[in-house]
Amino acid sequence: MTSKPIQRTTPPTKSSNSPNSKHRNRAPSRAKKLGKLHPRNPHQGRYDFELLTRALPELADYTITNPKGEPTINFSDAKAVRVLNQALLAHYYGVKFWDIPEGYLCPPIPGRTDYIHYIADLLAQTTHVSEDNTPPTGKDIHALDIGTGASAIYPIVGSQSYGWRFTASDIDPVSVNTATVISQANPKLKGAIKIKLQPEPKHIFKNIIGRQDYFDVVVCNPPFHASLEEAMQANSRKQHNLQRHRGKNESAQISRHSTKSGNAAQNLNFGGQHKELWSEGGEIAFLSNMIRESQQFAAHVGWFTSLVSKSENVKPLQQLLKDLDVAQMRIIEMSQGQKSTRVLAWRFDTDEA
Repeated sequence: MTSKPIQRTTPPTKSSNSPNSKHRNRAPSRAKKLGKLHPRNPHQGRYDFELLTRALPELADYTITNPKGEPTINFSDAKAVRVLNQALLAHYYGVKFWDIPEGYLCPPIPGRTDYIHYIADLLAQTTHVSEDNTPPTGKDIHALDIGTGASAIYPIVGSQSYGWRFTASDIDPVSVNTATVISQANPKLKGAIKIKLQPEPKHIFKNIIGRQDYFDVVVCNPPFHASLEEAMQANSRKQHNLQRHRGKNESAQISRHSTKSGNAAQNLNFGGQHKELWSEGGEIAFLSNMIRESQQFAAHVGWFTSLVSKSENVKPLQQLLKDLDVAQMRIIEMSQGQKSTRVLAWRFDTDEA
């Protein structure tokens, strides 16, 4: 098994000379209040449609104008969202080929990118401490993405932002095949991402983590819902909120655009197969299972982490971790505009004398 990185007991030095230092060390509650992305996240502010259209000219076919005269897309149109993602990946990450099967989850890239940057901070503050709090880079960092989906967003962002090496797993053969094609079709991703099929859906780490494997960090975006009905209700609420926050003129433009593109607002605008969106027992059951199984692989992982979408799930998950006597746990708050979410992180061995 690969040797674990040496940890330092001296706290990382906060550099006042770094332009991002005051943001990097901002209290989680303050970051949440401001609703800002992580300072290293390149997707700040409004999308630059001029730059994105240069990277992917097809985006122009889906670009409309809001009442302020600013370019945007119809976020209720699944095809428009997918093309926007293709443009973002092409411009910011050099990924020229990226596509997913119709109906599969098309993740919002800015929020997914935030997760990777906060995890990089976690490593910099604990297992890979440096004098200036700089996150670790290079292929010596091995990350495991549980439930990567067809999009393989976390391995793409992590490998291109920090040079990390990724193993990614999924229980869906179509997702595994699609993610494999993406990783092999882009020169920048070759050798950086390995995709594995989980043949036993009831397991998280078994069959994926081998005896000789060591992962510096695990990332996961779990199924949020307990049933298809719950997922559809959540999507209906999201569609309602999208319409409520739009101006009348923009809504009219979007309505015309939706008619031209097949009234996509009736569908899940970000897509998603049932295996991606829901599982029996919902998020709390999935993460409880993940936590219990993680104990068996404690020697193979530095930090286990996962998104927790529902705030009411945090306390019972924390209690489960306490019952398992983890060495350390953290809640990392993230916020994008009006949307707030969090990362739950835990580890069993701090390697500290």
